[in-house]
Formats: sequence, C-alpha cells, structure tokens
Amino acid sequence: MGLGWRGAAGDPQNKDRGELVTFLVTLLLLCGFWEAHAQTDDEKSVYFWETGPWGRCMGSDCGPGGSQSRAVWCAHVDGWTTLHTNCDQVQRPSNQRNCFRVCDWHKDLYDWQLGAWNVCVPVSARTLWALRPFTCSGAEEGIQTREVGCILKSEESPAEDSICEYFEPKPRLEQACLIPCPQDCVASEYSPWTPCSKTCGTGLKTRVRSVLVPPLFGGSLCPNLTEFKSCKPGPCTGPEGMYSLRIGPWNPCVLPVTRTERQVKRRKGKDQGVRERAGVKDPETRELIQKKRTRNRLNRQESPFWDIQVGYQTRDVTCIHRNGSIGARNLCTMRDLPLTVQSCVLPKDCQLTDWIQWGPCSKTCLDPESPIGNRTRSRQVVQFPVGEGAECTPLEELESCEPQGESVPPCATYTWRSTEWSDCRVDSLLSQQDRRRGNLTGLCGGGLQTREVYCVQANAELLKYLNNLKEKEKAGQTQRQQKPSVPPLLSVTFQITASLPVENKLCEGPIPNRSQLCQIPCPIDCEVSPWGAWGPCTFENCDDQAGKKGFKLRKRQITNEPTGGPGNCPHLVEAVPCDEPNCYDWKLTGLDPCVPEEDNQCGPGTQIPQVQCVNSTGAEVDRKLCTSSPAPEPVACEVPCSRDCVLSDWTPWTSCSQTCSSKTIEGKQMRTRSILAYNAGEVTAMVVAWITVMEGGGACPNSSSLQEVRNCNEHACTVYHWQTGPWGPCTEDPSASTLNTSTAVGASGGGGPCSTGLQTRKVICVRVNVGQVPPKKCPDSPRPTTVRPCQLPCKKDCIMTPFSDWTLCPFTCDADGNAVKTKQTRKRLIIQQPSNGGQDCPEVLEEEKDCEVPKICPGFRWKTHKWRKCQLVPWFLRQERPGAQETCGPGLQTRAVSCRQLDGTQADINECLKFAKAMPAITQHCQLPCQDDCQLTNWSKFSSCTADCVGVRTRKRALIGRSKKKDKCKNTQMYPLSETQYCPCDKYNAQPVGNWSDCILPEGGRVESLLGMKVQGDIKECGQGYRYQAMVCYDQDNRLVETLRCNSHGYIEEACIIPCPSDCKLSEWSNWSRCSKSCGSGVKVRSKWLREKPYNGGRPCPKLDHINQAQVYEVVPCQSDCNQYVWVAEPWSVWKVSNVDLKENCGEGVQTRKVRCMLNTIDGPSESVEDYLCDPEEMPLGARESRLPCPEDCVLNDWGSWSRCSLPCTRTNSRVRVAYTLRSPSVGRECPDTSDNEPCNLNLNCFNYFYNITDWSTCQLSPNAVCGSGIKTRMLDCVRSDGKSVNMKFCEELNLEKKWQMNISCVVECPVNCQLSEWSAWSACSQTCGLEGKMWRQRAVVQASQGDGRPCPPQMEQWKPCPVRPCYRWQYSPWSECRVENVVCGHGTRYRNLTCYVSDGSREGEGSLVDEELCNSLKLAVDGDTEILLKEACTLPCPGECYLMEWSDWSSCVSICAKGAGVDFGSVQVRSRAVLAQEPENLQLCPDQAWESQPCTGGQCYEYKWFSGGRQNSTRPSIWCQRSDGLNVTGGCPPMNPPVDNSSCDPLCLMPKSFCSEAAVCMCEEGFTEVLSPVGQLDQCAPIPILEIPTAGDKKGDVKTSRAINPTLPSTLQPGRSGRTWYLQPYGPDGKLKMWVYGVAAGAFVLLIFIVSMIYLACKKPKRPQRQRQQNNRLKPLTLAYDGDTDM
Repeated sequence: MGLGWRGAAGDPQNKDRGELVTFLVTLLLLCGFWEAHAQTDDEKSVYFWETGPWGRCMGSDCGPGGSQSRAVWCAHVDGWTTLHTNCDQVQRPSNQRNCFRVCDWHKDLYDWQLGAWNVCVPVSARTLWALRPFTCSGAEEGIQTREVGCILKSEESPAEDSICEYFEPKPRLEQACLIPCPQDCVASEYSPWTPCSKTCGTGLKTRVRSVLVPPLFGGSLCPNLTEFKSCKPGPCTGPEGMYSLRIGPWNPCVLPVTRTERQVKRRKGKDQGVRERAGVKDPETRELIQKKRTRNRLNRQESPFWDIQVGYQTRDVTCIHRNGSIGARNLCTMRDLPLTVQSCVLPKDCQLTDWIQWGPCSKTCLDPESPIGNRTRSRQVVQFPVGEGAECTPLEELESCEPQGESVPPCATYTWRSTEWSDCRVDSLLSQQDRRRGNLTGLCGGGLQTREVYCVQANAELLKYLNNLKEKEKAGQTQRQQKPSVPPLLSVTFQITASLPVENKLCEGPIPNRSQLCQIPCPIDCEVSPWGAWGPCTFENCDDQAGKKGFKLRKRQITNEPTGGPGNCPHLVEAVPCDEPNCYDWKLTGLDPCVPEEDNQCGPGTQIPQVQCVNSTGAEVDRKLCTSSPAPEPVACEVPCSRDCVLSDWTPWTSCSQTCSSKTIEGKQMRTRSILAYNAGEVTAMVVAWITVMEGGGACPNSSSLQEVRNCNEHACTVYHWQTGPWGPCTEDPSASTLNTSTAVGASGGGGPCSTGLQTRKVICVRVNVGQVPPKKCPDSPRPTTVRPCQLPCKKDCIMTPFSDWTLCPFTCDADGNAVKTKQTRKRLIIQQPSNGGQDCPEVLEEEKDCEVPKICPGFRWKTHKWRKCQLVPWFLRQERPGAQETCGPGLQTRAVSCRQLDGTQADINECLKFAKAMPAITQHCQLPCQDDCQLTNWSKFSSCTADCVGVRTRKRALIGRSKKKDKCKNTQMYPLSETQYCPCDKYNAQPVGNWSDCILPEGGRVESLLGMKVQGDIKECGQGYRYQAMVCYDQDNRLVETLRCNSHGYIEEACIIPCPSDCKLSEWSNWSRCSKSCGSGVKVRSKWLREKPYNGGRPCPKLDHINQAQVYEVVPCQSDCNQYVWVAEPWSVWKVSNVDLKENCGEGVQTRKVRCMLNTIDGPSESVEDYLCDPEEMPLGARESRLPCPEDCVLNDWGSWSRCSLPCTRTNSRVRVAYTLRSPSVGRECPDTSDNEPCNLNLNCFNYFYNITDWSTCQLSPNAVCGSGIKTRMLDCVRSDGKSVNMKFCEELNLEKKWQMNISCVVECPVNCQLSEWSAWSACSQTCGLEGKMWRQRAVVQASQGDGRPCPPQMEQWKPCPVRPCYRWQYSPWSECRVENVVCGHGTRYRNLTCYVSDGSREGEGSLVDEELCNSLKLAVDGDTEILLKEACTLPCPGECYLMEWSDWSSCVSICAKGAGVDFGSVQVRSRAVLAQEPENLQLCPDQAWESQPCTGGQCYEYKWFSGGRQNSTRPSIWCQRSDGLNVTGGCPPMNPPVDNSSCDPLCLMPKSFCSEAAVCMCEEGFTEVLSPVGQLDQCAPIPILEIPTAGDKKGDVKTSRAINPTLPSTLQPGRSGRTWYLQPYGPDGKLKMWVYGVAAGAFVLLIFIVSMIYLACKKPKRPQRQRQQNNRLKPLTLAYDGDTDM
C-alpha cells in the first residue's frame, strides 16, 4: 500500500482521488455513529423480525396455483429468539405466498436465456477502496457480466428463475477476463541522412523510420517518421528552374459520343456492298466467302460472358511552380508532349446470378459420432470483369448441415471379422527358434494358430432391408394391413457371417489378434507293470475242457491309462502251450509239525500238509472242484532223538534261473539246509585217532544231501501273444439304421458327432522272436476285439466370403493427354477350411479385369482465339496532337476466350474456372505502324548448335515492305537484323547431399493384402541391405536441376548389413542323474549348459544358475523302492569247532556265510550290485560264534525275528523273539529259554513313522512338447523318527492321513517371438521439392513377445531421402522506378516482372533465375497470392513538392503479449508511409504520415528494455530503448524514469548494481562493494555481509547476516536500541580476499580438529587386557558344487 499511495501522491489525478476517498470514509463513519446513536435511544429497535428460507412449492396442480411457506420469528440484536409481541407487528413479514409448482413436463417449455457478455471492467474499478495500479504488466484482471433469466420459450416472456433452477442450475453471471495494457507505438531507428535535395542553394536532408508496432488499446501515438535538416551545398551559379511539366492521372474510360452512329453507318455500307458484290461472284466463290466468314466468327467467339467495349481516356498536362502554383504551359521547357488520350476498355464489374438452392447434405445417414455434413450452393457468372472492373466473388459457398427427414437411415458401420483359427501347430513355434526344427512331427503341447482379419460392413443386412422397404413404399406395393417383415437385427445367418469384405482402412479401433497360443494335448503313453509269474497249466475255457490243449499264462497290468483307452497298450497276456491242463488244483499252504510214529518221542514220522483248492488265477474255490486231482500225500519227516544228528529246515526254493526251457537251457531251483548238531559216536580199534564212528544215534548226511535242486519253468520257450494294429478310420456302418443319423445344423457345425460308425483293426497271433503264426497257436480267451463303434464327425464345407467390390479405377493420363490402361481387382477370403469330406474351396480367390478407359482424359483448358483488329482512339480526339496520323498509332485489341476439354470439345466455362489455370488476357495494347515507321518481322528461332559450349548461334529478322527502301531503317545500329550469342554451355555436376538413410532390405517379400491382414510369414528381417543418400545435380551456374541431367536416378546406394539376431543357445538336456536316495523320495537332476549368449536382439536365455551363470537345471522328485536292493545271505557254513571234544564232536565253534547286495525283481533277487546300494543297517551277519550242541543236549533252531514294539515307544514296552526245540535233551538236561526279551528304546529298536512331502518339481512337459500345459509333482516319503527314509509300508500300516495333493497342473510359458506387420508403403515425401525431403514407412507389433521369445526390434519406422527435385516458384522482381513519359514529374506507372526462380528449398527467398518454361506447370501465384500485379500507378514528385513515400514493407509479425505473464492478445504487422520534402518553404504543405496494420499468425513475443552507454564522440544516444531481439527502437519501453546518463564514465558502467559517480568513476549501489579487476577497473558489485554485535541493552543475542543499508554512511541508531555494527569487508580493493579471512579460516579449522579429537577420546571404550592368543587355524570353506551328473 505504501508504494501505491506514494505513486498516487505523485500523480495529480491520483491525489484528487485520494482526497475523495478520505471524504467518503469520514462520511460513512459519521453515518454509522448517527445510526448507532439512534438505535441506542429507541428501546424497541433492539428487536427485529427474522425469516427462514421459503419451503417447497406445494399444490395439487402443475403451474402457478401452488403455495409455499416459511418460518418468521422475533429476535434480539444479540441473536437470541424472543416473543412475537416484542417486535413491531406492522412490519411482520408474510409467511406464505403463491408460487409456481414445477412438473417434469415443464422442462420443454422453459429454459435459461443467456445474454451477451458485457465489456470487461477492471476489478479495481469495482472496489471502492482500490486504486488503479500505477504500471500495467501484460494485462489487467477484469470481470465481465451478462444477463441470465428464465423464459417461457414459446413466448420468450420472462419467468421465475426457480422454474428453470428446478431442472438446471442457473448459469454463471460473471467471468474473469483480461484487459490488455496500452500498447504504445514502436518505431524503428532512423535511416542514414539522404544527400541534400539540391545541388546548390538551400535544400533539405531527410532521414526516415518505419512503424514496427501500431498503437493499440489506447497506447501513445506514433512519433514523426521523418526528420529534416537544412543543407547548403553552395551558391547557385545560374538561375534555378522554377517550373516543371506535370502529368495528371488518367481519367475514367468513356465511349465517344458519335461512335455508335458511325458504326451503324459503316455496317449499312458494308452490307450494301456485299449485296452488290454478291451478285457478281459465282456460287463457288460465294461458298468460299461464307466459310471464311463462319471461320472468322468462330475465331472471334463472341461470348455472352464478356461485353468488351473499347473507349478512350484522357489526362491533363500542366506546368507547375516550385511553390505548388500552376502557371501557363509556355513557362515550362517544352519537350515532346506525352500522350493525353489513349484507347481503353470500358470497365465492367463482375456480375453473378443469384445463389441456387442449397444442395443435398453430404451426410445422408445418421452417425452419432460425426453427425455433421456439408452442403454447397453455387452461382454462375453472367458478366466477367473487364478492364478495371471488380473481380468476381467466390462462386461456391459451403456450410455445415445435418440430414433432415424422419426416415433417415443409419450410416454404414464397419467392424473387424476374422476367419477361423488354423490348426494348432507346434512346429510354427519351433521354427521361430530354429528353422531346422520346423518339420518335426508328433509334437504336442503349446503351439501357435493363426487367422486372417478383414473388415466388413456391420449393418449391411439392416441397410439392405431398409432400402428394400423404402423402394416398396415408393412403388406403392406395401399395404397397411400387411404385416411388415422382421428386420434381421438379431439373426446370425450365413450371409452375415460371410459378409462382403471391404478395405481395411474403413475399420477403426484395434485390430484383433491374428495369432494366439494354443494347446495340443500331449498323448499319455501306456505304462505297464513287469510281467507276473507264469501261472499253472490250465484250459482256455474251464467250462469246455474236452480235447483242448492247455496254456500257461503270465500277465501284466496297466499302471498308466493311455490316451485313447487301453487299446493303445502293448499286449498284457502271454501264453505258452502245456500238457495236462487243469483248471483247479491243490495249493500247499503249510505243513503240520512232525509227528513220530507209534507215539514215540522221536524217530521217523509224518507231516500232514495244509492245502487249499484254487483256480487258475490262484483264488480259493470250493474243495469239491479239486476232487478230480489227488490231494497231496503226508510228507515223511523225522524227529531227532537226543543222540541223533540235527538238521535245520529247508530254505525256500530260489527263483527259477530261466523263464523257459529248451534243448540248451533248463530252469533250475535250489534249496539248502545245514547241520545244527552232530550225532554221538565211538572210536574203533581199526582206525587211528580223530576218526569217529557213528554209534547209538542217527548219522548226519553228507554235504550233497544238504542241497536239493529241481527243474522249473519246464515249458518250452515258445511264447505266444495277440498283437493288434492301429485302429482304422471311422467309416459309416452299413448295417446301422438311417434313423440314428443326425444332420449337423448350420454351416459351421464344427467337429461334433453326426452319426455312429465303425473302426476296425488287425489282430494277429505272434510268436515271440519269430513273427506271425496261425491264430490257433494263441488262446482265444484273451483275444482282442477287431471292431468297435465310433462317432463320425460332421462334414465341414468350405465357407468363403463373397467377392469384394471391384477396386476403383484410377484415371491416369500420360503426357499427351491419353488415358493409361489400368486394372481393377477383387478378392475373397476363406473363412472355414473344408474337413471330413466337406466341399472343397475353389481355387480362384482373386479376379482381375481391365478398367474401362475413358475416351478422353478428364481435364479442362482455356482456348484463346485470334486477336481482333487494333482499335485506335477516334481521330477527332487526337487530331490536334502534333505529328498524329489518322490510321496509325497506339491502340487496343481484344480477343475471345473459350473453355475446352482436353480433346478440344467445347465445355462450360465454369469448368475452366474451377479446374483450369488462370484465364488468359483478353485485351492487350497494340501499335499500328505509320508510314514513316520501320516495320520488321519477328525474330526467328536461334540456329542450332553443333555441340554444347562450342561455337555461336544466331537469329534473324527482316524489313517489311517500304521499310526496305528507307535509309533510317537500314541503320543496323538502330534496327539490328541479326543477333549472335554463344552456344549454351550446359555442364552438370552431381554431388551427394544429406545423411545416409536407414539400412533397407530389398523389397521382395509379400505385399499386404488390401482385404485380409495376415500374420507375418517368412519375411527377411536381416542380412544385406542398402542405404541411400540423395544426389543433387547442379548446372554450370550452380543452379539446381533435375537429377536426370546428371544421368542419375537420384540416389547413391551403398551396401549395408542388418545384423541378424542370434538367440541364446543351450546344449541338449543331459541324462537324468540317479535318484539321490536309494530308499524313499529323492531328487534327480538334469542340466543344460550355455553354449552361446544372445546378441543383436536374439531370444534371451532362461534364468541361469545364480552361482554358475552358465547352467540351467531341472530338478524333479524321484521315488526309490526301499526293496529295490536287498541283502541275500547264503546258508551258514559247516561249524568250525575250535575246542574239539574228540568223543562228543561239539563245543565252541564259528559259522560263516556270504552276504551280497542284489537287485530285487518280481522273480526275486537277480544280480549282484554294489553293497552301498543296500541299507547297511539291515545287513545280515556274515559270521557268528556259538556253541555246537553236544549229543543229548537240547537243540533249538535259530532265533526268529524280533516282534515289533508297540507305539508309542516307552521303556515299559518290550519286544520278544522266540525259538522252538528241534531235539529234546536227554534226561537230566534242560533246554535254554525259547524266548528273548529286550526293552523298546526310541530310535534304537523302536521308531515312530510319519509322512514327509517333497518340494514341487519343475513343470514337467511331455517329451514331444516344448511348452504349454504340464504337471508339477511331489512325492510322499515315509520317514522314521531318526530321519531315515523307510519303506512306505511302515506308514501305511499306521493308517496315517494323506492330506496332500500330489499333482497340480502348470504352464510353461511358450517362447513366442515378437511378430511384426509388414512394412507399410512408403509415405509421400515430406517436401514436394528441395534437399530435405524424406519418406517414411512404419510397421506395427502384431504379436508381442512372450516368455523367452525374441523381443521386438527397436526400429519401428524407417526413412530414406526423396529424390531431389528443384523448387520452382514465381517471384516478383523489384518495382522499377516510377516512369512518367518524358516529363519531370506527375502521375506515372511502375512495373515489375514475374520471373521463375529455382532453389533447393533450404532457405526462403533465395534462388536463381531460370527460364519461365520451368514454372509453367505451377499455379500462377506468388507466395500463395493468385492476384498477379505487375504494374501500378505511382507518383513522381515535382521539384519542391512535399509528398508521402511509398509504403514500407510489412514489418515482421509481432505478438501483443506480456512475456512474463504468458498473456497473448494476437499478432499484428504494420507498414507505414513517411513524408518527404524538397523545399524548406513547403514543409507546411506536407500531408500527414500514414500507417496501416493487419493481423498475422506466429508472431514473436518481445520485451523492451532501457540501455545506456556510448562515448561522448559517438553518434548513438547515451540512453536508448532496445527490443529483446537486439533492435533499437523508439517506444515500447516501460514509462519510467530512464537510466541516468553515465556517458561521462569511461569505460561505461555496465555491471549490475553500478552507477557513474560525479567524479566519473564507476561505483556500486548501497549494500554492494566494488570488486576491481587487475587493471583497476570495476569487475563486479558483490553483496556486503554485515555483522551485528549486540550490546548489553540488546535483547537479541544471535549473530545474523543481512544486507547493508548504506556502507558509506554511519548507521543511525533506532530509539530504544543501542549497539554497534561492524562491516566486515572480506574483499580488498584489488578484488582478492584479505589476509584476515585466511586467518579466521585457519583458526576455525584448528578448533574443529580439537573438538573432534576430544569427542573421540571421550567416547572410546577402554581396551581389555589381552589374553593368551590361541592359534586360529582358519579353515577354508568347503564349497560343494552339484552339476546334476553325479550321485548325491
């Protein structure tokens, strides 16, 4: 506010305004005091009525009959409510009123009426206390208002606002606006002084300037544009010329008064003469004359569009004095008088007909997105402009429109359609990775399928229906009673499905995907179990056993059901023939204990066998079925007596060594037993010691009796089985009824079943390792079926779109105007491929035919006819001119112009106005030669040159008629008859220009169809290509010419390479490693190694091992059968007694046996393997020490296995093992305990069991799949409480809960390479000519890359240069000087030429002059202006006249803006005319200077600033205003005090914050100190930091830095505050830091070091006493690397 009031005080107007405000404030204060005093005196005035808002309008009827109410209460001035009686009842407001009840249907009757916005009023003017700002920056904020009211639309009468507010809020009444600041006129600098206007005497020197920005928005007016100063070159030696001959302007063209009468008389005379002469001529001559007249009339072509009348015009020639007065003509020096009369064309303005009615709207249908169309109307030319008549206004007018009418059909809409997806193919995906893998078969998993996408008209059926309906209504065939047909809005029929394809550009929106990932289900291979054991010899059919042979069978089961059912599995039954078949037999299940005979305690006895009756499958059946077979007999046995030899039981029979028997091989089984105790014996006299004889007890058998061998699998090795072939195709069942056959509905029935058919296969009997044998060799019961029913798929016929419309025929014409033959095509697409025997597709998908060639090429041209006779000014008007002759002199001639088609036939003249070039001239000046004039022929053409740059060429002309005999005409200097010039030297040189283009591959690929958009095929995207650089051709004058002149096609080609992308290359998968555990669940691993990294945008590698970075692992769980490897122990060896009792043969001894780890199979242990594969905890003992029982001792068998501890494991529980007595002891001896107990200890002999689940495997695919759907697996492991994996039976016996899902589906993302569309066609050149034209082409991403697919290349567009073409343009030459014929001054004419220029398009306005023929193909226009002006009137001032100069050029476009505020009020350019004077005495007679402006676009926003400087001897002012582009101007700078003149300082004080002192020394402003350069001059003004040191009375104790107020004056202490201020100046007079600054910095640094050191010592922990150091043998970490190939 301070600045504002100070500014107001400085301005008288603002001062008066301030006094007015003060008066108003005082008046308002007095009024408020008076009102408060009055209220205090009146006690009733403390109560007043309050009202609430009006309620809702209520009523039973819509309209003005409603009522609304509001609350009314009495309130105290303090705000509390009181009784009604305290308020004045007379002033009580009404609490009810009538109102307008609004209903919904009123919305169509009432609406808001919006008034126009009023003038923008400054915001400050709307506020009482606000004053206008002293300065304006850019624009001033304002507000403009408008009237808004609710009206009844039918009567436009006002209504209550509440009616309209019911439906729509009231529009705003105010809006912000900007008022531009006043823009002062800005003028340029003065031009240099002109020479003195006189060569002697007193004259004037002038200098002028032009207007750059006109005054706008009330800105100051323009200053004088001309400045004069007198000059005196010297005294004049003779009298000065005081009079000059002046020519006036031509008067308007008029017709002579007697012209019409003379023409009538002349025509009558001609007709009479013709009639007279006609009688003389014969008929042939008369016919020739008539043809000539007709031809002349056609050549004249009297057109009704031109009414050309030749008249005359005059001008005045006067003698004028230097002071401007007119004198007698004889006072002027007489020369040849100029023409004062000449022929002219009477001006006629253009006349047009009235506008015809508006044409139909271009939009003939309803389109919600773009409902607006256009319509036109036109008018015809009645009279073309002639002479100086007004030009024709536009003949066509355009306006927007909407389709009218009730039955306007909807517009055609277009949508994308697609063909059916192709079959899913995995090889398409594989070929992206490796083209060599594209032909593999049997692939499955993730694949790729494609389709074509095309554009169709979506509502074609609806539009066709509406069109037919409209035609029926027009024909009157429809009746009101007839039920109209139903439009096919919801029916999806074949016609809609197979819509007509149209051009793709008609469809908008995203293009549907043309490829997608798909899944081919991988077939599940059949997995079978190992073969079971051979069964017994049995009949094929136990129900029919007569005379049939027998078979032994073995079987296996399907463990994994294959795709397509069990028919795809290998044979599950094998058979061998056998003798003596039997369906039922006895099965030995066990033997009872040996019972001695005759109730003896020991000795021979028998064992009763325990048997079951079983069938051929081993199932127990009724014992009666086995009556035909003898039951097993009791087995002989022996219970050893106390002195007998004791043998162990037989071991079980070993597995058979062969699966079958032949002449060379036999199957064998073996069982063994061992001696547990020897019998008692005596020593005979015949044998020496150590020979014992068995006496008194049963002797032990020899060693061969301890082993038994029997034959097994005695059947011959002739194994037979049924072998099946693949199922044949599904064919129709001829025996099936036709009633069961269904028909597929619709053309796209898909692959659903239509009927039941039959499939057959071949079944043969095969002997293993031999081949096919007769069927009787195989048993009939397991024979597979040869026929099965199947479902026949429906036939799918080929479905195609109809042919598209024929493509348009382009009308192209050659240089001679003849039409060029072209072709048009149409196409159709296959929507559905045939299958299952459906109808095949036709071969022809594209048709082509020749276009109809028009007889003539479309186009129009002007035809000019012969010039008429040259018409002179009537003789009676020019006969007074000296030397004038009646039949010769200057005149005017006219000609007719007509419109023709290119073939010459006549056309409407309006066609040429639209399509032809500018109309030729219809008048021209002419000259009828007089008798004394020299007449010559026109110049001939130049002779031809034999070669460029060699010799000369000539052209000639000759004298005509009497001119040949005149001496003056024979003067070859005046009238040369030949011209010679050197032969043109056309030399051209070519040179490259611009940058190299992108590397572009040769175009030989497939061109994208106009109708169907296909997926990118095998398109070459890398390899050798070419890059291009434009060539430019110049002639010898360095002018740009066509490149053909340099024998160039416009380019330099250079081979280039687009590097092909190389994908990541990995090795093949290694073999699976062995399962990491031999029992339970483990893992097996396989890996790939990185062979080659990707480059050039190749497919990336999958995630590598984070340690190795060169390996890819795949880990899957595996299950190892805990019984896969078993320990097999051979029988114990014979006892080796160490302490031998010679008599008893017993005592302490050792037994050994061999223990091997063997692979367990279904037939038992088969082969030995390494011992580490078996569980070492379960390894049987290989040796044992014990006591060999003596005779009569008790003999027990070996201990049985320990019983299982009951769970949970506690020490209170125990386990036992038992043995039984084989030989009872003699009397007096006892058997040891037959049972053994031991406590159950956890993890020693008692274990808990639980399930352990493995981690999920990686996603496993089928071997023939590369990606897609797979499965993840995990496995259950039975784990003992000590952490060891055991057989699953331990957990299964406990019935533990299995709550885990073992398999889940997964997806391996398919590596889809990025697929791109084909390159588009090359765009049009960015420039029609010049050096910098470029052509572009683009491609789009059709399928983005997925997974580890190859990513999209970054280059989505390419460019190449356009062939360089010269830029030709029409350009004006400069205006000539004002020419006034042979006279000193007056009205004359100035001329300019229209010439053809060529340039390279790089710089505007520059170029070289070339022949006009090169611009003939261009439209006749200069800078877009088609009005060609080659001459204009001008004025040559007479001596002494004061006059206006010609118009200056238009200034550059300037934006009226505020650069900082971002406000723009448009752009403007201006031109001006300054005043020129020649005589000092005539300055008072000078006209006013003039300027004119016009709007423009693209103006530059400038700033204006004051500058100061300059030398004392310089012509530049010391203070000037400069525009931001560096141009010095007058006006535009802010209206403030300009800078002080500092021209007395040398050098000038140009540094910020500097000024020139009275002592002519540059100094700094307050708060800044001088920093001097090494030479002592001011370098910069630096801010001065100040340090305030508080005193005892100062409450502020902090130190702060602030700006100095005045460093040169002592500070004035404020009241109540004492203190000193020290100014610390760190810089010396030389601009360098003072020494005390370095001292202070060093001290601060030392202090900082001290503080840091003290803090460190204070915070440091005390060091503990060091103990005896122990040696720290640091071990290197053990790193285990697992590569997946070795066992874990």
